[in-house]
Amino acid sequence: MNLFSKIKEGLAKTRESLIGNVNQVFAAFRTVDEELFEELEEALIMADMGVETTMSILEKLRERVKLEAVKDGEVVKTMLAEEISAALTADTETFELKTPAVLLIIGVNGVGKTTTVGKLTKWFKSEGKSVLVAAADTFRAAAIDQLGVWCERAGVTMIRQADNSDPAAVVYDAVSSAKARGIDLLIVDTAGRLHNKKNLMEELRKINRIVSTQFPEAHREVLLVLDATTGQNALQQAKLFREVADITGIILTKLDGTTKGGIVVSIKNELEIPVRFVTVGEGIDDLQPFDADMFARALFET
Repeated sequence: MNLFSKIKEGLAKTRESLIGNVNQVFAAFRTVDEELFEELEEALIMADMGVETTMSILEKLRERVKLEAVKDGEVVKTMLAEEISAALTADTETFELKTPAVLLIIGVNGVGKTTTVGKLTKWFKSEGKSVLVAAADTFRAAAIDQLGVWCERAGVTMIRQADNSDPAAVVYDAVSSAKARGIDLLIVDTAGRLHNKKNLMEELRKINRIVSTQFPEAHREVLLVLDATTGQNALQQAKLFREVADITGIILTKLDGTTKGGIVVSIKNELEIPVRFVTVGEGIDDLQPFDADMFARALFET
């Protein structure tokens, strides 16, 4: 299965929900009027595009319909797909990781963060990069053991310390090892205790300070892992994490198991943080770099 087919299959539930709801709206209206737009608003919000993003898309759609004096619902439907695609693909950029690099992976427990770190190791290794993993979420012994299994499967070394040890100490050891071995990429799995933002902020600050002083030549990325099945709750998590970390990108997990894939459009429009990777399955090879154009095509191509 090629990459587009995998993304398209992963978006099946979202596509069926979005297109199904939109088709129902257009089937119920013979004229293009304000009531039609109100029903479309509800359909898009139900697809988890969020109120702000939905209003922005529909405002542009109204302008086009009025400017071009469109009376045909099928034409309006095509325009809607174009506006959603435009919102998703605006100002997109290719993610190119300069090496050596440090990837800090953040996110609340339960979003698939540890599993995602495991998949990232496999993906970057398949790209020809040497990878080292730091198990800095030291308060979850089971998560560290799980990460160890993923690293073993990917053929990557993991740096760990005793349970409940200082995460910053793990990162210090990992940075020292990465430098000594000439590693391209150090991936750091951090804790996800967002309920105490002050502690998390201090922990991330210590980790960043170690990377800055011990590995100043390294390019740094902070990637936030979000669970697509939580819809707008994922957007709220992103807003909270943005208060404690300088997020450079999003990894969206479990995209294949949800009707709420519209959250990608909402994240792009409201946060202006690029989505870097998505997962469309549970296997180690089911993490894919995010391609906005491909995503837009897969969202509407039946």
